[in-house]
Amino acid sequence: MRVVRIMEKRYRIHPTIRQFARELRHPQTPAEATLWRHLRNRNLEYKFRRQHTFDFFIIDFYCAEVKLCIEIDGDSHLEKAQQEYDVARTEYLESRGYKIIRFTNDDVRFNIHAVAQTIVDTCNELKGKEQE
Repeated sequence: MRVVRIMEKRYRIHPTIRQFARELRHPQTPAEATLWRHLRNRNLEYKFRRQHTFDFFIIDFYCAEVKLCIEIDGDSHLEKAQQEYDVARTEYLESRGYKIIRFTNDDVRFNIHAVAQTIVDTCNELKGKEQE
């Protein structure tokens, strides 16, 4: 008797998560749009992606070259449940070797140049560690 196995299709990123990430790319928040103008086209010497997926998480901006995740936090991140989720997500990603930095919407809106400089400094630091 021959056993036939039905293969379940495996995805690197689940299609539902991938579709949700694509949908998040277009109605950007004003803070995300402002930061994206500074990050896109290697304006800061590093290539960034928007709404990048990791397992079941969607990261606002990601630089694969140095494994840097950037999150822009709005008012909803002030709620206790959201803060606990953010901490758990950060611990999960850091346990896999990613560096996470967070900025508030107000940081981006009122101090974009300092935010951009922090991102460049962090990328350079991570790249330096990688070369050691």
